[in-house]
Amino acid sequence: MLIRITNTPRPYAWGSTTAIADLLGTEPAGGPEAELWLGAHPGSPARVVEGAVEDDLAQWAAVHAPGGRLPFLLKVLAASAPLSLQAHPTTEQARAGFERENAAGVPIDDPARNYKDPFAKPELLVALSDPFRALCGFRPVADARADLAALDDARLAPLLERLTDDDALPEVVAWLIARSPGVDAIVQAITDNVAAAADRPDRRDWLDTVARLSAHHPGDPGIAVSALMRTVVLRPGEALYLPAGNIHAYLEGLGLELMEASDNVLRGGLTPKHVDVPELMRVLDARPLPPPLLEPEHPRPGIAVYRPEGVPLSLTVMEAAALIEGVDARLDGPAIILCLDGAVTLGEHGELRRGESALVAEEQALRIVGTGRIAIASS
Repeated sequence: MLIRITNTPRPYAWGSTTAIADLLGTEPAGGPEAELWLGAHPGSPARVVEGAVEDDLAQWAAVHAPGGRLPFLLKVLAASAPLSLQAHPTTEQARAGFERENAAGVPIDDPARNYKDPFAKPELLVALSDPFRALCGFRPVADARADLAALDDARLAPLLERLTDDDALPEVVAWLIARSPGVDAIVQAITDNVAAAADRPDRRDWLDTVARLSAHHPGDPGIAVSALMRTVVLRPGEALYLPAGNIHAYLEGLGLELMEASDNVLRGGLTPKHVDVPELMRVLDARPLPPPLLEPEHPRPGIAVYRPEGVPLSLTVMEAAALIEGVDARLDGPAIILCLDGAVTLGEHGELRRGESALVAEEQALRIVGTGRIAIASS
């Protein structure tokens, strides 16, 4: 069974006005187009074009999918401005938080609510643009301290005194995000020093990030937090995997994002939305870790499979070099296929052209042939 689907990109203010339309060959909306959601999440369920009687995939999943939901969500994400600093809970944290807020009578649509559902939200992102920039996770405190000390600004003394070692990170991050006394001066000092230090090539990435954040969120304590984090620059085909607890913010670029279908976001700055510092610190993994790069598997030339270990997410990108000869794909359950370029034939189900997408609703073997490029998302 194949259900042809479509959707309208979400018009978040940080979105690009052209990137999604340019990728998929659609008409620009005339405003920001930030995320195209392809899934059954009630926040923006994909609309049914053909193949099912339901109007959208949320309605379809409620009747046909195990547990009444499709457990993964594929997005095309296009950022022309930084997203908020954020982290996501584990399944256990999400379930407990959801039940706690329900018991307290907090409405689901309350802007101050932290947990919209009882599910985790690990996510992976594959870059399509060159570059794709992101903040993700913390770097060693010694590195961050050396960079900040090199600015030689007395206003940074309260921060430098707190940055004693890696174990100090949780306390320092909470102090910054809470905008404690003295933090505004630290943010201003870091901002003021960006132009003066911009020519230091060994500091380029983090200073470029500070400059970008200062332009969009002047005075926000997230600017100071970013100096403690890793700036990662991806090229097309390179990927990140962001597990529960990883603090991150996408800064710029176009990519494919696959996640478990959840809307649980604990924010830490760079946003006018609700920031709950104690709850964020409960879910935050405040340890220095290596860049969270995800290496794909290559079962044959022209096919890349992105599959984080221990997580029920899989994103496969197939290029024309493989599809022109034909690929026999075994889909073990529901999968969403998005055509990124050209056209492909999906066995007996017909053709998908650039910008078109479909849900393969059940386990099956599928012969895929064509001259295009596709992404296949599954759980």
